[in-house]
Amino acid sequence: MFVVSVGKGQEVVEAVTREVASRGVANAAIVSLIGAVEGCCVSVMPKGDPSDDILTTYEQPFEMSGTGEIKDGKVHIHAVMGGEDGTVSGHLHWAKVDHWFVNAYVLPID
Repeated sequence: MFVVSVGKGQEVVEAVTREVASRGVANAAIVSLIGAVEGCCVSVMPKGDPSDDILTTYEQPFEMSGTGEIKDGKVHIHAVMGGEDGTVSGHLHWAKVDHWFVNAYVLPID
């Protein structure tokens, strides 16, 4: 297992993707993801079409937790985001770190 630390000025999905590629990891479990972000884009599926996505962008600070997987080098994260206006969850498309950090604990799979 290794930790991907996403710092100030970085985007979470890009940083995790870059780090696993640099380590030659194609398949892994993201067993835990924790931190805080200043904005994000999360999607959920509409009731009438589970093959579609409803993307929503949030420009506010959130505490973040999540899990995910890396399959054939593609990072897939599901996250729960808690902020002043409530909680959102779903598929994470991007999240920007400006003041805090996000740590992703990655377990490679053979």
